Amino acid sequence: MTTTADLPGWTHAYSGKVRDLYRPGARDDATAGRMLVVASDRVSAFDFVLSPGIPEKGELLTTLSLWWFDQLAGADGGRRIPNHLAPSHRLSPTSDDVEDLIPDAVAGRAMLVQSLEMLPIECVVRGYLTGSGWVEYQENGTVCGIPLAPGLTDGDRLPEAIFTPAYKAPLGEHDENISFDQTIELVGLERATELRDVSLEIYLRAARVAEARGLILADTKFEFGLDDAGILTLADEVLTSDSSRYWDAEAWRTGTTPAERMASFDKQIVRDWLAAHWDKQGTPPELPAEIVERTAAKYRELLEKLTA
Repeated sequence: MTTTADLPGWTHAYSGKVRDLYRPGARDDATAGRMLVVASDRVSAFDFVLSPGIPEKGELLTTLSLWWFDQLAGADGGRRIPNHLAPSHRLSPTSDDVEDLIPDAVAGRAMLVQSLEMLPIECVVRGYLTGSGWVEYQENGTVCGIPLAPGLTDGDRLPEAIFTPAYKAPLGEHDENISFDQTIELVGLERATELRDVSLEIYLRAARVAEARGLILADTKFEFGLDDAGILTLADEVLTSDSSRYWDAEAWRTGTTPAERMASFDKQIVRDWLAAHWDKQGTPPELPAEIVERTAAKYRELLEKLTA
């Protein structure tokens, strides 16, 4: 399990459930306005960090995020979505030698990014009914307050993708699903509309890419910030097995039960085991080695399927 490291030239600033954030340790023109986002091997579920971590998870998530950032920069044929990656992870300082800004200790699982004013909204997009949405639907016929047609079952495709934002709570607190009206109260009508429209656009583009590789992107979540010019900028991880649900398309088409239909390539294995062995009271139990190994294998398989 990856822990917070002392990195030469960088000062630890913050740790979330999965990522560690570093600021430049000293004034340096090469790193001015930059930050280092390091993905750890920690795994979370139900807003709790679990133990042990998933081996090589940080590198797998970073590799997949970088691949998706490239797709959303226009490699998939769509318009360029601004993202937080610095123009280059390398620099030529005062000599002809090129020095790597990312320390060797976190090479492969760190991104050099521009500093942003992060928005407190987790932009969730759902194309299929499952997870907490399915639980709410059974009780009220809604998902995050959005009415859905009656008669849907777990794993069903929605008539159209829906935007279901959440308020991003501070570390140690639970994220809270909110309505679009509440999003407007937090960031204003114009920004809330932009968050919704860009999130839906990214989801639909990514879903087409996944479909071409035999995968279903059931749902995902995005985070955005504002750059110095006030431009909405995609940040953090994107479309990874931690932030998204990916299913096998053939299994979904031919399966007769939710378990068969939703053959997943994400941390659903962890969620399912935890839900069966913990009442969400007190400290979560330690994950068995088998669950850790199966989850790591699914993360690797997803990366191979998408990027091959």
